[in-house]
Amino acid sequence: MTTTRTTTAPPVTLIRARLGADGPLSDVRIEDGLVTAVHPAGEAPRAAGERVDLDGRTLLPGLWDCHVHLVQWAGVRRRLDLSGARSARAAADAVGARAATLPAGEILVGYGFRDGLWPDTPGKDLLDAVAGDRPVLLIGADLHCAWLDSAALAAAGHGGHPTGVLREETCMRAVAALTAVSAEVTDRWVREACAAAAARGVTGLIDFEYADNITDWTRRARATPPPLRVAASVWPPYLDAAVRRGLRTGQLLDTPAGRVEVGPLKVLGDGSLNTRTALCHDPYPGLEPGAPGSHGLAEVGPDELVALLRHASAHGITPAVHAIGDRANRTALDAFEAVRCPGRIEHGQLLAAEDIPRFAELDITLGVQPTHAVDDRDVADRHWSGRTHRAYAFAGLLRAGARLELGSDAPVAPLDPWLTIASAVERTDGSRPPWHPEQRITVAEALACSSRGRRLIRVGDPADLVVTDADPLRADPGTLRAMPVHATMLAGGWTHRSPS
Repeated sequence: MTTTRTTTAPPVTLIRARLGADGPLSDVRIEDGLVTAVHPAGEAPRAAGERVDLDGRTLLPGLWDCHVHLVQWAGVRRRLDLSGARSARAAADAVGARAATLPAGEILVGYGFRDGLWPDTPGKDLLDAVAGDRPVLLIGADLHCAWLDSAALAAAGHGGHPTGVLREETCMRAVAALTAVSAEVTDRWVREACAAAAARGVTGLIDFEYADNITDWTRRARATPPPLRVAASVWPPYLDAAVRRGLRTGQLLDTPAGRVEVGPLKVLGDGSLNTRTALCHDPYPGLEPGAPGSHGLAEVGPDELVALLRHASAHGITPAVHAIGDRANRTALDAFEAVRCPGRIEHGQLLAAEDIPRFAELDITLGVQPTHAVDDRDVADRHWSGRTHRAYAFAGLLRAGARLELGSDAPVAPLDPWLTIASAVERTDGSRPPWHPEQRITVAEALACSSRGRRLIRVGDPADLVVTDADPLRADPGTLRAMPVHATMLAGGWTHRSPS
């Protein structure tokens, strides 16, 4: 049994543990939420306060998940998992089986389908045949497409839609409308998800939920301070309101414990790989160059993107541009070069070789999700054939001096930093040979990219720490993927402790 809760930090805590991966046994003094001293074991001056001997376990900087859709992740455990469906017919059969168990009229929500490799085509008629009058909403694994039956289409304001498959912003609006529950229920689910994340060593995350995150997180944190730090993103519909309030990226919101800050502006540059809307230089297989959608979809044009970046950055809000295809990434890099502002690109899944050095040259942080490289390998091999040597190019980016931050994109992948780290290191889930092993990075590099660059525990740092039962540098792949986390600390207070 484990416990996950936030405790009030004692005035002074002295922790004895292995300092960092493969490090020496040390005594770490924590005071007022900060690391105030590090001594060789047994050499720390005696002081009043809590003394914790971790029996030689490893003490690491706390981990961040730098790309999460937290409300979607919080709700996903209550939905029908379709990640194993190998066809539209199989997904519809699973819907029919689940529908028979639900109360009449209750919406059935499923998630995780990947139709990029299916032999047949999803359509509303398939769902109508198994669900009758029950609304059915199935959310794609990439969050960029949704498959609805006729009842759900009508409820979402799309009655008469020819296929029932919605993409991009139309999809996101329908998902937000059909999955909405009360703020009380949503906040309870989010608290549970945050507690589970703390139990895996997470001390912070960037929340890219498609919502008014500033308002939502202010409400949540005032009711119950979260057991981790949150950077609450701003989406374009809420940008002007944030500017009027004088909000700036990194600014703490007015909440107890000071754990929620203003995050970046999220701008969608293109779509996704599975939905075949990622914007690419080359056309998708079977489509003629120049045909509608043959190269993917630009969610925002180059001039509009420059204007958005300039407006946000002029008011202290750092832009974060979603870009998956190589053409979308070049457009984003060109926009940052034109504006010359700090910023982020999220995903960066397919890159032209000549664009890889530009991340370091322009000082742009790249938020990547290594588990996608494992999950998407077959779809990428089909739709990006001949180009996958420059897909999910983590090692090449690091060699070029890029600053990477790892995340999960939950619920696209589980919110588990150790699964993320193992995917970056191994390029496989263990059941298959590594995919493009030349792009693997080391455990030490993955840890640094998962802790916002913190390689060591240093005096003056926030006491956001994680204790592991195994040394990540010595762990075999299976242990690394399922790393046993003994404890997690935020600002000197325990947010998770295992009694064993």
